Amino acid sequence: MNKEHKSLNMITIWIITGVLVVLTGVLIVLFISFNRSLSRKESGDTYDKYYVMITDDPSSSFWQSVYVSSLKEAKKQNAYVEMLADNLPRDYSQTEQMEIAISSGVDGIIVTAGEAEGMTELIKKAYEAEIPVITLLNDNTQSDRISFVGIGNYNLGREYGKLIIEMANTKSFQGDTINVTVLLDAGSEDSGQNVLTFAIQDEVTVYLDSHKDQKPIEIDLAAVDASNTFSVEESVRNLFLGGKEDIPDIIICLNENDTNSVYQMVVDYNEVGEVNILGYYNSDAILKGIERDVIYATLSVDTDQMGKYCIDALSEYYEIGYTSQYFTADSYVINKSNIGEYMKGGSR
Repeated sequence: MNKEHKSLNMITIWIITGVLVVLTGVLIVLFISFNRSLSRKESGDTYDKYYVMITDDPSSSFWQSVYVSSLKEAKKQNAYVEMLADNLPRDYSQTEQMEIAISSGVDGIIVTAGEAEGMTELIKKAYEAEIPVITLLNDNTQSDRISFVGIGNYNLGREYGKLIIEMANTKSFQGDTINVTVLLDAGSEDSGQNVLTFAIQDEVTVYLDSHKDQKPIEIDLAAVDASNTFSVEESVRNLFLGGKEDIPDIIICLNENDTNSVYQMVVDYNEVGEVNILGYYNSDAILKGIERDVIYATLSVDTDQMGKYCIDALSEYYEIGYTSQYFTADSYVINKSNIGEYMKGGSR
């Protein structure tokens, strides 16, 4: 009898759990659909299209800047775009957010996809549901996305390479070799960072081949667990724990979070002036780091262009049935020589 009761209890628990999962899914879809309705009629205005943006770190100033630009452009074209994560009851993965967006029947999805197989299948699912998908910054080349909005990773890598060479010629390094570490996202399946690191190595190698008297430059890669802010900090801290001789002379960061973490560690471990940071993006904190000579330079992407291109691609697709396969945003170097105009809110 006890066994029967236990079996019955287990079945009951599984049924209740299943019902709760289904109800949660339904409630989320209803919430998004309701929110979609409100978004279409925000401030008394009625919009023709409702798009969502799904990114790997929606709270970062980089993605917030891209989002604000896309929203501004969308409103010009009688559409509305929403950062999906801002309206969900808890943190959902990008694939979960894709499922929610597709189930909610949005008019378009903008997503930092990457090459993960699960994302490829979800983009196909959206395509079959007649929902156009724009991949943003991280492409999924095997998918049914209608367009990719990103940066020229090879050119970006060459810019980092030029900055390494610039430092090799203007700064004093103690060892026999200039040690450079490039931080890579351990969980990323996007080929973009591989292209970028190859370009860095290529630029430096070509220079060294024609300057035999130059001190050798050794480039290493370090994986960063980018799953959350704490894991990023732990990964970066490991660079400083092996002893002074193991700390890189130059650290290259390929995203905003890594740049902020390295900046903080250099200060915490009293390595200002010893460790040179090449950052990414132009947040207020990063600009102050350049102004204070903690960050040597940063490469910034035109987030206004990125946001605008996403909406342009979706609008063009709805108007004529197709759009350009690629949109490339501009990038530029910010260093001590031009920091003044950016600190004042100026543009390039």
